[in-house]
Amino acid sequence: QVQLVASGGGLVQAGGSLRLSCAASGNIFSINAAGWYRQAPGQQRELVATITSGGITNYADSVKGRFTISRDNAKNTVYLQMNSLKPEDTAVYYCNADLERRYGSANYWGQGTQVTVSS
Repeated sequence: QVQLVASGGGLVQAGGSLRLSCAASGNIFSINAAGWYRQAPGQQRELVATITSGGITNYADSVKGRFTISRDNAKNTVYLQMNSLKPEDTAVYYCNADLERRYGSANYWGQGTQVTVSS
């Protein structure tokens, strides 16, 4: 079964750091484009960062200079390094990726991981 598994969330004080991981498993060849999104209570899901298959990255203005998205193609894993965290970064973080499978590419969402930043 093909799936994305997100991990690494937790509770951290403002100014701290967390590293989220999103691992693709199952019968896949590779991860194409991927991204991280977040959804705070009562808010819509928003884009945090994306990375192409070639490593080109894009960030929401609110996280530029603090968050870094990266990928390890050998491990079929995408990461989100979050530094200088703020209380407004509190949300459930979801990974999303286009996974290359034997019969073509398909888009998947991970299950979400909670990030809570205390002031």
